Amino acid sequence: MGQNHAQLGDKSRLSPDLLPTKSEARTWKVSHFFSIWMGSVHNVPSYVTIGGFFALGISIWQVFFIIMFSSLLLAVMMVLNGHAGSKYGIPFSILLRSSYGMKGALFPGVLRGVIAAIMWFGLQTYAGSLAVTILIGEFLPAYLTLGGEFNLLGLNLPGLLSFLLFWMINVLFIFAGMERLGKLTKIVSPLVFVVFGGMAIWSINLAGGIAPILSYSAKGAEGNNLFIFMTCVSAIMATWVAQILSVADVTRFSRSSKEQTIGQISGLVITYLLFAVASITIIVGSEIAFGVPIWNVLDVVERFDSKFSIALSLTTICLSSLSVNIVGNIIPAGFQLTALFPKKLNFKTGALIAAIIGILIMPWKLMENPTSIFTFLNIVGGLLSPVIGVMLTHYFLICKKEINIQELYSFNDNHLSLGTHRPAMLATIIAGLISLTGNFVPLFAPLTSISWFTGIFLAIPLYLVLFYASKLVELKAVKE
Repeated sequence: MGQNHAQLGDKSRLSPDLLPTKSEARTWKVSHFFSIWMGSVHNVPSYVTIGGFFALGISIWQVFFIIMFSSLLLAVMMVLNGHAGSKYGIPFSILLRSSYGMKGALFPGVLRGVIAAIMWFGLQTYAGSLAVTILIGEFLPAYLTLGGEFNLLGLNLPGLLSFLLFWMINVLFIFAGMERLGKLTKIVSPLVFVVFGGMAIWSINLAGGIAPILSYSAKGAEGNNLFIFMTCVSAIMATWVAQILSVADVTRFSRSSKEQTIGQISGLVITYLLFAVASITIIVGSEIAFGVPIWNVLDVVERFDSKFSIALSLTTICLSSLSVNIVGNIIPAGFQLTALFPKKLNFKTGALIAAIIGILIMPWKLMENPTSIFTFLNIVGGLLSPVIGVMLTHYFLICKKEINIQELYSFNDNHLSLGTHRPAMLATIIAGLISLTGNFVPLFAPLTSISWFTGIFLAIPLYLVLFYASKLVELKAVKE
């Protein structure tokens, strides 16, 4: 990467955090990538999603196949969109310039790196703070009644203290650096296998063995099986759309493309295998035992009769939330804010500003009205999936994996460095609008139900047609 640094022009207009990663900083090995996404897989929203599949009437083996197929698809998407990061050492905010131009990159960059990331950072921090409250209350019951009737904008005193504590832990990792994050993911990895594997065993015992779970009879899903399958896969993939987009922010620290490929594929598939077993046994086992399925893993933990098990489980959930929050939210937000204000911010100050905004949006208030939150996030997700299609098409089909790094960092007066690449913008907007039209026009509701597929697979041909059409227009103009 030293060669790339030498070729760049005026670096005074850029934050050093946006420059290609130097070779000595590229230390992430297979083991780092194997464990980094475990927190993103094993969390409360993921279990609720699987519970929704059972609510549709899908059988155990259908759910298992959906989860494993999604894990393979996800791993492939992560590796493909992470290739440029591992090859050139550039962050997501700079990689966007290749397909969208410098000004054009601001639109998808702000959607992913600022709006979606900060919203999710606040929500994930609040969700993690709930586990902190339960954990402290388990050993210090008086903590749960601190402050009496105290209420600040909807938070009681224990809730406020837990939120600020968990928020500060997140902020500490901003200044700790990527090496510390790598160590955190290695700690989370074995804990996830122990805790969620233990929950699966606990659920199997509750149900009276594995046989009652395997013989669980679903009510049967109504509608076309293939469409239901695509809807469920799309639901899982939609929760990853932001991470797929900005995966270059992580793969830029990889020692090689091979290491991030092996690490991400093996890590995601194996982690999702455990998740499939754990989620199915917990949901089905609890329904057999209690008559009602338990979709919230915090509710599962509260039913344990061992303080050690409760402490270990809640600590793991907190660490998982911390891991996904830093990798999936705070890192993209920090880099994107740095790209927006390259002279004034670096990664750490940008990430700190994002974290502060994460408090100011009062996520606990937003969660009082989940319908509006998830409608908003669904819209953002519908607009982000076409960006994946455009980025992959441009990098693999148009650029053939060859990027002019000097041009990405140049401030010369040309259409890429200072302008907007219109074919990319048009393809993104058109595909995004079509994928979300079903929210307003019932006729297009099926397309919105599979918005992840709709956005990506509409963006690919749209971008190719618009790109080559623009080249023909340019060629014709030159001849005239």
